[in-house]
Amino acid sequence: MSNDKTQGIGFFQKYLTIWVALCMAAGVLIGKFLPVIPTFLNQFEYARVSIPVAILIWVMIYPMMMKVDFKSIKNVGKNPRGLFVTWIANWVIKPFTMYAIASLFLYVVFKGFITPDLAKEYLAGAVLLGAAPCTAMVFVWSTLTKGDPAYTVVQVATNDLIILIAFVPIVKFLLGVSNVSVPWDTLILSVVLFVVIPLTGGIFTRLLVTKRRGLEYFEKQFLPKFDNATIVGLLLTLILLFAFQGDTILNNPLHILLIALPLTIQTFLIFFISYIPCRWLKLPHNIAAPAGMIGASNFFELAVAVAIALFGTSSPAALATTVGVLTEVPVMLILVKIANKTTQWFPKPSPDIK
Repeated sequence: MSNDKTQGIGFFQKYLTIWVALCMAAGVLIGKFLPVIPTFLNQFEYARVSIPVAILIWVMIYPMMMKVDFKSIKNVGKNPRGLFVTWIANWVIKPFTMYAIASLFLYVVFKGFITPDLAKEYLAGAVLLGAAPCTAMVFVWSTLTKGDPAYTVVQVATNDLIILIAFVPIVKFLLGVSNVSVPWDTLILSVVLFVVIPLTGGIFTRLLVTKRRGLEYFEKQFLPKFDNATIVGLLLTLILLFAFQGDTILNNPLHILLIALPLTIQTFLIFFISYIPCRWLKLPHNIAAPAGMIGASNFFELAVAVAIALFGTSSPAALATTVGVLTEVPVMLILVKIANKTTQWFPKPSPDIK
Protein backbone atom coordinates (compact mmCIF):
# COMPACT_ATOMS: atom_id res chain seq x y z
CA MET A 1 0.00 0.00 0.00
CA SER A 2 1.45 3.35 -1.00
CA ASN A 3 2.27 5.97 1.58
CA ASP A 4 -0.37 8.42 0.36
CA LYS A 5 -3.01 5.78 0.66
CA THR A 6 -2.15 5.20 4.29
CA GLN A 7 -2.16 8.94 4.92
CA GLY A 8 -5.51 9.69 3.32
CA ILE A 9 -8.84 8.44 2.20
CA GLY A 10 -9.13 6.86 -1.25
CA PHE A 11 -10.62 8.81 -4.18
CA PHE A 12 -13.83 6.77 -4.32
CA GLN A 13 -14.23 6.76 -0.54
CA LYS A 14 -13.57 10.50 -0.22
CA TYR A 15 -16.38 11.36 -2.64
CA LEU A 16 -18.66 8.49 -1.64
CA THR A 17 -21.53 10.84 -0.77
CA ILE A 18 -21.37 12.33 -4.29
CA TRP A 19 -21.35 8.85 -5.87
CA VAL A 20 -24.29 7.84 -3.66
CA ALA A 21 -26.23 10.95 -4.72
CA LEU A 22 -25.50 10.22 -8.41
CA CYS A 23 -26.54 6.59 -7.96
CA MET A 24 -29.70 7.74 -6.22
CA ALA A 25 -30.52 10.00 -9.20
CA ALA A 26 -29.66 7.24 -11.72
CA GLY A 27 -31.74 4.69 -9.83
CA VAL A 28 -34.75 6.98 -9.55
CA LEU A 29 -34.55 7.80 -13.28
CA ILE A 30 -34.36 4.08 -14.14
CA GLY A 31 -37.35 3.38 -11.89
CA LYS A 32 -39.34 6.20 -13.50
CA PHE A 33 -38.44 5.81 -17.19
CA LEU A 34 -37.28 2.18 -17.44
CA PRO A 35 -39.53 0.38 -14.92
CA VAL A 36 -39.08 -2.86 -16.89
CA ILE A 37 -35.56 -3.21 -15.38
CA PRO A 38 -36.55 -3.30 -11.66
CA THR A 39 -39.65 -5.37 -12.58
CA PHE A 40 -37.45 -7.94 -14.35
CA LEU A 41 -34.87 -8.08 -11.53
CA ASN A 42 -37.60 -8.40 -8.90
CA GLN A 43 -38.45 -11.83 -10.34
CA PHE A 44 -35.16 -13.28 -9.04
CA GLU A 45 -35.94 -13.89 -5.40
CA TYR A 46 -35.45 -16.76 -3.00
CA ALA A 47 -36.93 -16.75 0.51
CA ARG A 48 -37.70 -13.01 0.05
CA VAL A 49 -34.02 -12.31 -0.64
CA SER A 50 -33.31 -10.50 -3.93
CA ILE A 51 -30.64 -12.62 -5.65
CA PRO A 52 -29.13 -9.74 -7.74
CA VAL A 53 -28.86 -7.55 -4.61
CA ALA A 54 -27.48 -10.48 -2.56
CA ILE A 55 -24.72 -11.04 -5.14
CA LEU A 56 -23.78 -7.35 -5.11
CA ILE A 57 -23.75 -7.27 -1.31
CA TRP A 58 -21.40 -10.28 -1.26
CA VAL A 59 -19.15 -8.39 -3.69
CA MET A 60 -19.13 -5.54 -1.12
CA ILE A 61 -18.70 -7.51 2.08
CA TYR A 62 -16.32 -10.32 1.07
CA PRO A 63 -13.24 -8.09 0.49
CA MET A 64 -13.87 -6.40 3.85
CA MET A 65 -13.95 -9.71 5.67
CA MET A 66 -10.57 -10.66 4.18
CA LYS A 67 -9.04 -7.64 5.94
CA VAL A 68 -9.93 -8.91 9.39
CA ASP A 69 -7.15 -10.91 11.03
CA PHE A 70 -8.78 -13.14 13.65
CA LYS A 71 -5.36 -14.16 14.95
CA SER A 72 -5.25 -10.66 16.41
CA ILE A 73 -7.85 -11.72 19.00
CA LYS A 74 -5.05 -13.27 21.04
CA ASN A 75 -4.04 -9.65 21.82
CA VAL A 76 -7.39 -8.92 23.51
CA GLY A 77 -5.75 -9.06 26.93
CA LYS A 78 -3.39 -6.17 26.10
CA ASN A 79 -5.06 -3.01 27.36
CA PRO A 80 -8.65 -4.33 27.25
CA ARG A 81 -10.15 -1.04 28.50
CA GLY A 82 -10.43 0.35 24.96
CA LEU A 83 -12.22 -2.83 23.89
CA PHE A 84 -14.67 -2.58 26.78
CA VAL A 85 -15.52 0.98 25.70
CA THR A 86 -16.09 -0.24 22.11
CA TRP A 87 -18.22 -3.22 23.15
CA ILE A 88 -20.39 -1.28 25.63
CA ALA A 89 -20.96 1.64 23.24
CA ASN A 90 -21.73 -0.64 20.28
CA TRP A 91 -23.91 -3.26 21.90
CA VAL A 92 -25.27 -1.96 25.23
CA ILE A 93 -25.91 1.67 24.23
CA LYS A 94 -25.99 2.27 20.47
CA PRO A 95 -28.99 0.13 19.34
CA PHE A 96 -31.16 1.64 22.08
CA THR A 97 -30.17 5.28 21.55
CA MET A 98 -30.84 4.79 17.84
CA TYR A 99 -34.30 3.44 18.65
CA ALA A 100 -35.01 6.32 21.07
CA ILE A 101 -33.75 9.14 18.80
CA ALA A 102 -35.39 7.74 15.64
CA SER A 103 -38.70 7.21 17.49
CA LEU A 104 -38.65 10.74 18.88
CA PHE A 105 -38.10 12.34 15.47
CA LEU A 106 -40.21 10.03 13.31
CA TYR A 107 -43.23 9.77 15.62
CA VAL A 108 -43.17 13.14 17.44
CA VAL A 109 -41.04 15.85 15.79
CA PHE A 110 -41.95 14.91 12.20
CA LYS A 111 -45.49 13.75 13.00
CA GLY A 112 -46.96 16.25 10.54
CA PHE A 113 -44.82 14.98 7.64
CA ILE A 114 -44.75 11.20 8.08
CA THR A 115 -47.69 8.83 8.52
CA PRO A 116 -47.49 6.36 11.46
CA ASP A 117 -47.13 3.40 9.06
CA LEU A 118 -44.21 5.01 7.22
CA ALA A 119 -42.64 6.07 10.53
CA LYS A 120 -42.77 2.44 11.70
CA GLU A 121 -40.88 1.20 8.62
CA TYR A 122 -38.34 4.05 8.69
CA LEU A 123 -37.77 3.23 12.37
CA ALA A 124 -37.18 -0.43 11.43
CA GLY A 125 -34.46 0.66 8.98
CA ALA A 126 -32.88 2.89 11.66
CA VAL A 127 -32.92 -0.02 14.14
CA LEU A 128 -31.07 -2.22 11.63
CA LEU A 129 -28.40 0.47 11.24
CA GLY A 130 -28.12 0.92 15.01
CA ALA A 131 -27.61 -2.79 15.61
CA ALA A 132 -24.83 -3.07 13.00
CA PRO A 133 -21.64 -1.25 14.07
CA CYS A 134 -18.97 -0.72 11.42
CA THR A 135 -16.57 -3.49 10.44
CA ALA A 136 -15.02 -2.08 7.26
CA MET A 137 -14.88 1.69 6.78
CA VAL A 138 -13.54 1.95 10.34
CA PHE A 139 -10.14 0.99 8.90
CA VAL A 140 -10.30 4.18 6.82
CA TRP A 141 -11.36 6.34 9.77
CA SER A 142 -8.67 4.79 11.94
CA THR A 143 -6.02 5.59 9.32
CA LEU A 144 -7.20 9.20 9.02
CA THR A 145 -6.95 9.68 12.79
CA LYS A 146 -3.58 7.86 13.00
CA GLY A 147 -5.19 5.08 15.01
CA ASP A 148 -3.19 2.05 16.10
CA PRO A 149 -3.81 -0.35 13.16
CA ALA A 150 -3.14 -3.50 15.21
CA TYR A 151 -5.58 -2.42 17.90
CA THR A 152 -8.21 -1.42 15.33
CA VAL A 153 -8.03 -4.93 13.83
CA VAL A 154 -8.71 -6.43 17.28
CA GLN A 155 -11.69 -4.09 17.76
CA VAL A 156 -13.12 -5.05 14.37
CA ALA A 157 -12.46 -8.79 14.77
CA THR A 158 -14.19 -8.97 18.15
CA ASN A 159 -17.05 -6.84 16.82
CA ASP A 160 -17.59 -9.28 13.94
CA LEU A 161 -17.85 -12.16 16.39
CA ILE A 162 -20.31 -10.26 18.61
CA ILE A 163 -22.50 -9.51 15.56
CA LEU A 164 -22.97 -13.26 15.08
CA ILE A 165 -24.46 -13.56 18.58
CA ALA A 166 -26.04 -10.18 19.38
CA PHE A 167 -27.43 -8.77 16.11
CA VAL A 168 -30.46 -11.05 15.72
CA PRO A 169 -31.82 -10.87 19.32
CA ILE A 170 -31.31 -7.07 19.54
CA VAL A 171 -33.07 -6.46 16.21
CA LYS A 172 -35.85 -8.91 17.12
CA PHE A 173 -36.39 -7.19 20.49
CA LEU A 174 -36.37 -3.59 19.19
CA LEU A 175 -38.57 -4.36 16.19
CA GLY A 176 -40.93 -6.22 18.52
CA VAL A 177 -41.15 -3.09 20.72
CA SER A 178 -41.94 -1.16 17.52
CA ASN A 179 -44.79 -3.63 16.71
CA VAL A 180 -42.94 -4.83 13.62
CA SER A 181 -43.34 -8.57 13.21
CA VAL A 182 -40.13 -10.22 12.02
CA PRO A 183 -39.74 -14.00 11.72
CA TRP A 184 -36.68 -15.44 13.48
CA ASP A 185 -35.81 -17.65 10.51
CA THR A 186 -35.60 -14.68 8.09
CA LEU A 187 -33.38 -12.75 10.51
CA ILE A 188 -31.10 -15.72 11.09
CA LEU A 189 -30.96 -16.49 7.34
CA SER A 190 -29.92 -12.86 6.70
CA VAL A 191 -27.05 -13.07 9.18
CA VAL A 192 -25.93 -16.42 7.73
CA LEU A 193 -26.06 -15.05 4.17
CA PHE A 194 -24.49 -11.66 4.78
CA VAL A 195 -22.14 -12.24 7.74
CA VAL A 196 -21.37 -15.92 8.27
CA ILE A 197 -20.79 -16.89 4.62
CA PRO A 198 -18.62 -13.89 3.58
CA LEU A 199 -16.83 -13.97 6.95
CA THR A 200 -15.99 -17.67 6.56
CA GLY A 201 -14.93 -17.09 2.94
CA GLY A 202 -12.76 -14.14 3.98
CA ILE A 203 -11.05 -16.14 6.75
CA PHE A 204 -10.28 -19.09 4.45
CA THR A 205 -9.05 -16.84 1.64
CA ARG A 206 -6.76 -15.01 4.05
CA LEU A 207 -5.39 -18.27 5.47
CA LEU A 208 -4.82 -19.88 2.05
CA VAL A 209 -3.15 -16.87 0.41
CA THR A 210 -0.92 -16.04 3.40
CA LYS A 211 0.08 -19.70 3.70
CA ARG A 212 1.10 -19.87 0.03
CA ARG A 213 2.46 -16.37 -0.63
CA GLY A 214 3.04 -14.79 2.80
CA LEU A 215 1.38 -11.96 4.74
CA GLU A 216 3.22 -9.17 2.93
CA TYR A 217 1.99 -10.35 -0.49
CA PHE A 218 -1.56 -10.73 0.88
CA GLU A 219 -1.68 -7.20 2.36
CA LYS A 220 0.35 -5.29 -0.25
CA GLN A 221 -0.69 -7.01 -3.49
CA PHE A 222 -3.68 -9.35 -3.05
CA LEU A 223 -6.05 -7.17 -0.97
CA PRO A 224 -5.61 -3.99 -3.09
CA LYS A 225 -6.98 -5.92 -6.11
CA PHE A 226 -10.38 -5.90 -4.38
CA ASP A 227 -10.42 -2.25 -3.28
CA ASN A 228 -12.65 -1.09 -6.10
CA ALA A 229 -14.89 -4.18 -5.97
CA THR A 230 -16.40 -3.06 -2.66
CA ILE A 231 -17.19 0.45 -3.92
CA VAL A 232 -18.52 -0.78 -7.30
CA GLY A 233 -20.69 -3.36 -5.53
CA LEU A 234 -22.03 -0.67 -3.20
CA LEU A 235 -22.80 1.80 -6.00
CA LEU A 236 -24.54 -0.81 -8.19
CA THR A 237 -26.57 -1.97 -5.17
CA LEU A 238 -27.66 1.62 -4.55
CA ILE A 239 -28.70 2.11 -8.18
CA LEU A 240 -30.86 -1.02 -7.88
CA LEU A 241 -32.34 0.02 -4.56
CA PHE A 242 -33.21 3.50 -5.73
CA ALA A 243 -34.67 2.06 -8.95
CA PHE A 244 -36.97 -0.05 -6.76
CA GLN A 245 -37.65 3.02 -4.56
CA GLY A 246 -38.24 5.48 -7.46
CA ASP A 247 -41.92 6.23 -6.81
CA THR A 248 -41.49 6.52 -3.04
CA ILE A 249 -38.67 9.04 -3.41
CA LEU A 250 -40.39 11.11 -6.11
CA ASN A 251 -43.56 11.27 -4.00
CA ASN A 252 -41.70 12.03 -0.73
CA PRO A 253 -38.33 13.73 -1.50
CA LEU A 254 -38.41 15.53 1.87
CA HIS A 255 -38.33 12.16 3.63
CA ILE A 256 -34.66 11.68 2.74
CA LEU A 257 -33.80 14.71 4.91
CA LEU A 258 -36.22 13.70 7.66
CA ILE A 259 -34.58 10.26 7.94
CA ALA A 260 -31.06 11.73 7.72
CA LEU A 261 -31.48 14.09 10.69
CA PRO A 262 -31.94 11.50 13.50
CA LEU A 263 -29.25 9.28 11.92
CA THR A 264 -26.79 12.21 11.98
CA ILE A 265 -27.59 13.12 15.61
CA GLN A 266 -27.14 9.46 16.62
CA THR A 267 -23.74 9.33 14.88
CA PHE A 268 -22.39 12.34 16.80
CA LEU A 269 -23.86 11.08 20.09
CA ILE A 270 -22.30 7.61 19.86
CA PHE A 271 -18.92 9.02 18.86
CA PHE A 272 -18.76 11.15 22.02
CA ILE A 273 -20.21 8.34 24.19
CA SER A 274 -17.16 6.28 23.15
CA TYR A 275 -14.55 9.03 22.79
CA ILE A 276 -15.00 10.92 26.08
CA PRO A 277 -14.82 7.80 28.34
CA CYS A 278 -11.52 6.96 26.60
CA ARG A 279 -10.27 10.35 27.81
CA TRP A 280 -11.47 9.61 31.35
CA LEU A 281 -9.69 6.24 31.19
CA LYS A 282 -6.51 8.04 30.04
CA LEU A 283 -6.24 5.87 26.92
CA PRO A 284 -3.94 7.15 24.16
CA HIS A 285 -5.48 8.94 21.18
CA ASN A 286 -4.53 6.14 18.76
CA ILE A 287 -6.93 3.84 20.65
CA ALA A 288 -9.57 6.42 21.61
CA ALA A 289 -10.14 7.65 18.03
CA PRO A 290 -10.88 4.22 16.48
CA ALA A 291 -13.03 3.36 19.53
CA GLY A 292 -15.18 6.41 18.77
CA MET A 293 -15.24 5.76 15.03
CA ILE A 294 -16.24 2.09 15.16
CA GLY A 295 -19.39 2.89 17.15
CA ALA A 296 -20.29 6.04 15.24
CA SER A 297 -20.15 4.44 11.78
CA ASN A 298 -22.44 1.62 10.70
CA PHE A 299 -22.11 -1.70 8.92
CA PHE A 300 -24.62 -0.28 6.45
CA GLU A 301 -24.04 -3.11 3.95
CA LEU A 302 -25.48 -5.59 6.47
CA ALA A 303 -28.32 -3.22 7.42
CA VAL A 304 -29.30 -2.75 3.75
CA ALA A 305 -29.15 -6.50 3.09
CA VAL A 306 -31.29 -7.41 6.11
CA ALA A 307 -33.82 -4.63 5.37
CA ILE A 308 -34.26 -6.05 1.85
CA ALA A 309 -34.61 -9.61 3.15
CA LEU A 310 -37.14 -8.62 5.82
CA PHE A 311 -39.17 -5.94 4.09
CA GLY A 312 -38.37 -6.08 0.36
CA THR A 313 -36.35 -3.98 -2.05
CA SER A 314 -38.97 -1.25 -2.44
CA SER A 315 -39.74 -0.93 1.28
CA PRO A 316 -39.41 2.29 3.31
CA ALA A 317 -37.15 0.33 5.72
CA ALA A 318 -34.69 -0.38 2.88
CA LEU A 319 -34.84 3.32 1.94
CA ALA A 320 -33.97 4.31 5.53
CA THR A 321 -30.88 2.08 5.50
CA THR A 322 -29.72 3.56 2.19
CA VAL A 323 -30.03 7.08 3.67
CA GLY A 324 -27.54 5.78 6.24
CA VAL A 325 -25.06 5.31 3.39
CA LEU A 326 -25.76 8.84 2.14
CA THR A 327 -24.98 10.46 5.51
CA GLU A 328 -22.09 8.20 6.54
CA VAL A 329 -19.06 9.77 4.84
CA PRO A 330 -19.63 13.52 5.36
CA VAL A 331 -20.56 13.03 9.02
CA MET A 332 -17.63 10.69 9.68
CA LEU A 333 -15.20 13.11 8.01
CA ILE A 334 -16.41 15.83 10.43
CA LEU A 335 -15.76 13.44 13.33
CA VAL A 336 -12.29 12.68 11.94
CA LYS A 337 -11.54 16.43 12.08
CA ILE A 338 -12.83 16.65 15.65
CA ALA A 339 -10.68 13.67 16.67
CA ASN A 340 -7.58 15.12 15.00
CA LYS A 341 -8.05 18.49 16.73
CA THR A 342 -8.37 16.95 20.20
CA THR A 343 -5.23 14.79 20.32
CA GLN A 344 -4.01 16.90 23.28
CA TRP A 345 -6.85 15.45 25.40
CA PHE A 346 -5.04 12.11 25.52
CA PRO A 347 -1.70 10.85 26.85
CA LYS A 348 1.04 9.70 24.48
CA PRO A 349 0.86 5.96 23.68
CA SER A 350 3.23 3.79 25.70
CA PRO A 351 5.10 0.86 24.10
CA ASP A 352 3.08 -1.79 25.96
CA ILE A 353 -0.20 -0.67 24.37
CA LYS A 354 0.50 -2.38 21.04
